Amino acid sequence: MQLHRRQADGARHAILQEVHKLAAIAEEDLRPLRRVEYDKLVSLGAFDGERIELVYGVLRQMSPIGPPHTSSVGRITRLLVLALAKDALVLVQCPFAASDLSEPEPDFTVVPLADYQDDHPHEAFLVVEVSQSSLRYDRGTKQRLYAEAGVPEYWIVNLVDRTLEVYAEPRDGSYCEVRILAPGERIAPRAFPHVEFGVDELLPPSRSAG
Repeated sequence: MQLHRRQADGARHAILQEVHKLAAIAEEDLRPLRRVEYDKLVSLGAFDGERIELVYGVLRQMSPIGPPHTSSVGRITRLLVLALAKDALVLVQCPFAASDLSEPEPDFTVVPLADYQDDHPHEAFLVVEVSQSSLRYDRGTKQRLYAEAGVPEYWIVNLVDRTLEVYAEPRDGSYCEVRILAPGERIAPRAFPHVEFGVDELLPPSRSAG
């Protein structure tokens, strides 16, 4: 009995040592997944049923979608599609080829009218994220990613504070201009100044509204 216990303890110690070795691998030693490789895996069905996106060479699990998020996405879909039908293509939760190492799936990507049968769009007039649990991530990593990709305007529909965060003028991996709009204010995308939306129209109805 004691012999078996010592053998089990020895095996457990060896496993823990290997775990510590793996945890100690320097980040620079990790090899990022490239977008072309990721797309190939997707085409082979490697991630069927999973909500993931490629960000800086790493597969990131996307946050679950709750009813307020769904409500906002539905409202914004209707607004953007009807307003921009003749000017641009509005993609909803579709891949965006941000770089060789990143292929996020924004809630909305407003892209030039074209046939994207052979590749995902890599240019956008506007990217919109509807944020609740992912707010910190959308303000940080996503904001940097879209700025680096040269997206001229990025909106965060902030469900937590019920505001619209508008980021513009990308430069050196960040946006130089940031505005926060409250319900009652209006916004027009820079690329389409003839189209204007109320912040209230982008948000789900407040609970106090009945």
